[in-house]
Amino acid sequence: MSVYKYYGLAAFVVLLDQWTKWLIVKNMELKERISVWDPWFGILSHRNRGAAWGMLEGQMWLFSIVTIGVICAILYFYHKEAKGKPIFQVGLMFLLGGAIGNFIDRLFRGEVVDFVNVLIPVINYDFPIFNIADAALTIAVVILMIGLIVEDKKEKKQVKQ
Repeated sequence: MSVYKYYGLAAFVVLLDQWTKWLIVKNMELKERISVWDPWFGILSHRNRGAAWGMLEGQMWLFSIVTIGVICAILYFYHKEAKGKPIFQVGLMFLLGGAIGNFIDRLFRGEVVDFVNVLIPVINYDFPIFNIADAALTIAVVILMIGLIVEDKKEKKQVKQ
């Protein structure tokens, strides 16, 4: 997969994230909820002025600095450490897309638009509301963990030979 296809994956995440947020802002009132699979899944128009779960609310300058640093680190690792490692490349692009998606919100809206509302039935836990960028960040972490396991197994196999 060429570098452009990987960057295309990040761009797809950003575009999907921003499009879904635009749909929520344009078509729903704040705090309005549309039930999809009651009571476990719904679309809830919500705004977050902080980080994950509303932590550090109102610290936009901090988020901007941290996000720019994270984006630079992702690009560095992508070009210096992930060459020839497609699992890492995909994970880093999901990470990049998610970081940019929420950064755009913070930069232009002063808050992040969240809308996915999930209730985990077995433990009756109302999971914090999230968006596509947040989901991409979580998927990225899982992919990167898988990549670490795969690379570790490859290295151990090479040492034995």
